[in-house]
Amino acid sequence: MTKPLPSRNPVCVALDTPDVARARALARALRPHVGFMKLGMEFFYAAGTAGYEAVAAEGLPLFLDLKLHDIPHTVAQGLSSLMRLSPAPAILNVHAQGGLEMMRQARAAVGGKTKLIAVTILTSLSTDDIHQTGLDAARDTAAHAQSLALLAQRAGLDGVVCSPHDLMGIRAACGRDFLTVVPGIRPEQAEAHDQKRIATPQAALAAGADILVIGRAITGATDPAAAAARIQADLA
Repeated sequence: MTKPLPSRNPVCVALDTPDVARARALARALRPHVGFMKLGMEFFYAAGTAGYEAVAAEGLPLFLDLKLHDIPHTVAQGLSSLMRLSPAPAILNVHAQGGLEMMRQARAAVGGKTKLIAVTILTSLSTDDIHQTGLDAARDTAAHAQSLALLAQRAGLDGVVCSPHDLMGIRAACGRDFLTVVPGIRPEQAEAHDQKRIATPQAALAAGADILVIGRAITGATDPAAAAARIQADLA
């Protein structure tokens, strides 16, 4: 049995900026209206450990979204280094396409302190896109995502990152105790930007999402706190 994590609020705001001061200001302003903060490559490669710890000091659980994908030993050693961050991330992730052994070694490196999840198919990729990469042309994104989710579950991971469009199949295959972290979330009237497979927060929750990752619809708003509060009210 895995699960827990979602607390009072399933919204995880993506702080996609290399600017530590801006990330901290957003974290402080948004803290009453969201449940988690996500720091990705753009932030961590620019700001490193010091930047991570500065945002962590604002008090919300952090999803460190670095999507590790390499040979098993390299990924395990990378995760061991990340586990020395203080406080440890609430969530870390790897790419499921790294394979079963990579994910097993990743699980061992992280231990039980942090939730380890696997990226299935990116929300920026359509079925045509994945076929261009050589994936089975007889299967769509939902079928491939479900297979990768089952592989991650077999490796002992806590859950996956998946598109809202692939969510129902993963939930049916992997059960309610498998964590689903869902990007590609756009409130009504929000721009899609570079995402192709999107859904509203309400639709994603109804399909079985545990955590909703929302970025520019909040951080790009004139008043980010007000935008997050509207989403919080709509979900309530």
